[in-house]
Amino acid sequence: MLSERQAVIFKTIVDEFTKTAEPVGSKTLVNLLSMRCSSATIRNEMAALEEMGLLEKTHTSSGRIPSSKGYRFYVENMMETQLDDNVKHSLQQVFQERHYTLDEIVKKSCDILSQMTNLTSLVLGPDSRCQRLQHIQLFPISERSAVAVFITDHGHTENKTFQFDTTVSLNDIQTCCNLLNDKLCGTPISSVVEKMKEIKPLLAASVSRHEVLFQAFVNAFIRFASDNVYCSGQSNMLYQPEFADIERLKQLMKMLEDSSVWRQLANTEGDLAIRIGNDNGVLQMDDVSVITSKFHLNAQKEGQLMIVGPTRMQYDRVVALMEYMSKVIEELYSEEY
Repeated sequence: MLSERQAVIFKTIVDEFTKTAEPVGSKTLVNLLSMRCSSATIRNEMAALEEMGLLEKTHTSSGRIPSSKGYRFYVENMMETQLDDNVKHSLQQVFQERHYTLDEIVKKSCDILSQMTNLTSLVLGPDSRCQRLQHIQLFPISERSAVAVFITDHGHTENKTFQFDTTVSLNDIQTCCNLLNDKLCGTPISSVVEKMKEIKPLLAASVSRHEVLFQAFVNAFIRFASDNVYCSGQSNMLYQPEFADIERLKQLMKMLEDSSVWRQLANTEGDLAIRIGNDNGVLQMDDVSVITSKFHLNAQKEGQLMIVGPTRMQYDRVVALMEYMSKVIEELYSEEY
């Protein structure tokens, strides 16, 4: 348990290091603290906090920085999340400008989060792999393109645009669509591609351009069944001093491209999770934190917003933004459906 003075000193160090990325020394704290303390007293308290594991000393400075354990203590015991009403109003105005689809809403939310935090944001859409195909609807755009709408038994709707290598007649497109609806209805999304290979001879017997259509649908279903992850603001990591080393930056960028990492992190209880450093063995980077916030679209359908950045991030502001954006997505989806 921290004394009142230790708590004030510790929180001041966290706040200052978050802003400056520079180790905080006793001389700096003398000017920052509201209570009057000598440099010697502050140094003693900092040493005590270091013994507790909440602070650590860097090799390049006599100042201290928060440890991973310190950040964990901060978010669990000291963090206060509150979003300014002006910020809430500004975010609401963005989505009132025009009508957005669900896909556009979550992607725009992801972009806004990366812009407002100067960090990297991700959004995980609902995982469709365990759902079953209920219906396919095709809308021809031209003789070489069409839009397909896939609907699952959970009410998940996905749009895919087809670009054909050669001209395909409207009749062939409709015949193909009818055949697939007849043979694939009730098939798990993860099994659709294999099932399509089984009905390929039927397609060949009914449709003249069957090879073109078959390949287009297979590609669409592969994309549909793959992890639905959208990432925004990767370039923000270039300006974080923690990733000035090119090898560290490469490691982070490789991790951002690995959708399996984010699916593993998504398997958590509760709507909010804060992972600091490599505390669960998934991130394999001890200076990276990930905050996740779930949004619920219906009883079976949910997605997650994620913010990725250095452990030195403004946890209170980031959490407040993410929780509010999750509510915005839920409200807009409710209005739409």
